[in-house]
Amino acid sequence: MLRQDEQRMKIIEHVYQVGGSGISAPGDAAIYLITSGDIAALIDAGTGEGHENVVKAIDACRAPGTPVSFLFLTHCHYDHCGGAARLKKHYECDIIAHEMDARFLETGDGRVTAALWYNADLPPLTVDYKISTPQEYFLIGNLELQAIHCPGHSPGSLVYLLETPGHRVLFGQDIHGPLHPDLLSNRDDYIVSLSMLLKLNADILCEGHFGIIRGKDEVHKFIQSYIP
Repeated sequence: MLRQDEQRMKIIEHVYQVGGSGISAPGDAAIYLITSGDIAALIDAGTGEGHENVVKAIDACRAPGTPVSFLFLTHCHYDHCGGAARLKKHYECDIIAHEMDARFLETGDGRVTAALWYNADLPPLTVDYKISTPQEYFLIGNLELQAIHCPGHSPGSLVYLLETPGHRVLFGQDIHGPLHPDLLSNRDDYIVSLSMLLKLNADILCEGHFGIIRGKDEVHKFIQSYIP
């Protein structure tokens, strides 16, 4: 039987929301946990302001002793990556990001990462593995996680597609944008990326700021609503 806090955060088997408004800190984008077998992985890290709450949620949802081996970043913006350094130190996990956004993390660029929008400082962050291809696959226990480059919101924006028994789960954190010159956003790339996401036929969308969207039709409708 699931503990009450674990039940509250569970999306489907193997997938939990462990951060975001109402769970960690108000400025945090959503943080997701994937567990499979004897391994766990995170999608995004929030701002870091709710670090203790994120750790508490992670530890409530993973089996005792299960290592958090990976932290997959969807893009370089502060509300998604500001907490990465503390989570890396706490869990000794590897940070993975696209190379086109990794350079702004590794130089602590306050403008492109939008840290300045939060009146925050983002110290340079080491990215352990940089994705450089249009798509790449990672094993999380017995589950396969596909990283897909979808530029537009930022140059190195990624989505992650998880295949589980009976579900195609899309971690598409900032499908809604925004697009802004400070973020090096590109509208043409953004529209192409959204059109590509429609073809993934996900039946669950884990968004960064709009919660969990369930059902192929509803996911399709949400993504389509941002295509001019």
